[in-house]
Amino acid sequence: MGLIMDLELNIEELRLHGFKRSDREKIAAAIQTELERLFSEEGLPSGLKDGREVRLQGGSFSVPAGLNPEKAGEHLARQMYGRWK
Repeated sequence: MGLIMDLELNIEELRLHGFKRSDREKIAAAIQTELERLFSEEGLPSGLKDGREVRLQGGSFSVPAGLNPEKAGEHLARQMYGRWK
């Protein structure tokens, strides 16, 4: 039987430079969908396994030029997930 765990992820602020204002919701939805997939398929990253509150502050993420909002969101989510490892 697998372990079932509640995980609450709150992204307080994400500044998106170089994207149209109208793309914000598409990017946010893609980030959420990709993070859900990553947590489901790859599990909880070691940086989050002790059950405490973790804050990922500062820094920046890069997105290759020309990605549509959905692909940009997926790319951002993978970078976030990777920082928790």
